[in-house]
Amino acid sequence: MASADQLQFQEFDEAEDLLAATPNATTKSASEEARPQHATLQMGGDSEGEEGETDQTELLAPQKKASGFWTFQYYQDLFDVDTSQVLDRIRASLVPMPGKNFVRHHLRNSPDLYGPFWICATLVITVTVVGNLATFIQMHGKPDYNYSPQFHKVTVAGIIIYSYAWLVPLALWGFLQWRKGVISGVGTYSFMETVCVYGYSLSAYIPSTVLCVFPNEIFRWIILLVAMCLSGFVLVLAFWPHVRRDNKMVAIGIVASIVLLHLLLAVGCKVYFFWTVEESPMAPIVTTTPKGHITTHKM
Repeated sequence: MASADQLQFQEFDEAEDLLAATPNATTKSASEEARPQHATLQMGGDSEGEEGETDQTELLAPQKKASGFWTFQYYQDLFDVDTSQVLDRIRASLVPMPGKNFVRHHLRNSPDLYGPFWICATLVITVTVVGNLATFIQMHGKPDYNYSPQFHKVTVAGIIIYSYAWLVPLALWGFLQWRKGVISGVGTYSFMETVCVYGYSLSAYIPSTVLCVFPNEIFRWIILLVAMCLSGFVLVLAFWPHVRRDNKMVAIGIVASIVLLHLLLAVGCKVYFFWTVEESPMAPIVTTTPKGHITTHKM
């Protein structure tokens, strides 16, 4: 018993000597030692903190998983667009503003196929229906005119417009990809962005083809050329920043090809769908006067 008390007093003496050596030291009671201890993680410098915040932001932000072009999800994402976005892009294509790139200011790395698909479909309908109606208005009342709806023009219009909206962007995208490898300063958009720009640029042709119902050749030419200028201006503003760093002759050739193909589309629509119907000459009518003179005249 005495040895136990002596050992306890010895421990108190050692603790007293330790406190005397370090007067600022703190002691923990037995209850505090029994509490569960929580580990703390010390963060690094500011760069590590910013990186952690960036990672956290990326985790909290909605992630869009990249899908292959052979999957259904890939095409579903291209049609995932709301009405306000489509209307904003249509307005931008109808009223192009200098200094505003259609891709950077309106697509914002989110191209869609919903707008271009329905713009092309609407243009196919308007150019065929209005063209047929314009011919009927012009020839209505003529005795030698028999009305027959020309449904084959719907197929022709669909092939021409959808081919233009897909094949021309494909050729332009491929050429810019090649030039990008040759000249380091040349840039390009993705294929879907290129298709989206061309699809929305055709929206200017829809009201112009509707106005072509009026049987006036000068008015039709003017309205179609105005639509061509508006839509062509959208394309030039979109692609010129990428091609201007190329060779001067090549850059001018690319822009001239874009404008020329757009002009051919407008002229082709005018000549094929809104052609001027020439009246066929009637057979001359022979009449005899009372004095025996023969006169001819046309109806």
